[in-house]
Amino acid sequence: MRDISSVRSLNDLRDFVHQELCRFENLLAEQFQLTESRILRQGELCGLQFMLQGPRSVRLNAVWAADKNDLYLYNARGERCAKLKVATQLSTELSQTDSSAA
Repeated sequence: MRDISSVRSLNDLRDFVHQELCRFENLLAEQFQLTESRILRQGELCGLQFMLQGPRSVRLNAVWAADKNDLYLYNARGERCAKLKVATQLSTELSQTDSSAA
């Protein structure tokens, strides 16, 4: 298992979330794809929601709040099972990613 302190970029965050969500339900990460959606507040990007669809309608989620740099992980029942602080501020990178994707 990777440590949240090793997250230094948005790609690191994606990898960390994917591994952690798969770990919750004992899923093989290479068999289930992680998807993400942008979260907007008053038209401004403020975070990301990550979703993993497992077998038998298992759905796992995580939300990264850019302003607080917190990561919230939710299990298949929709219960929050972890709140983690990302050591490196990722909001600048998120803004650059958003503008290059447009």
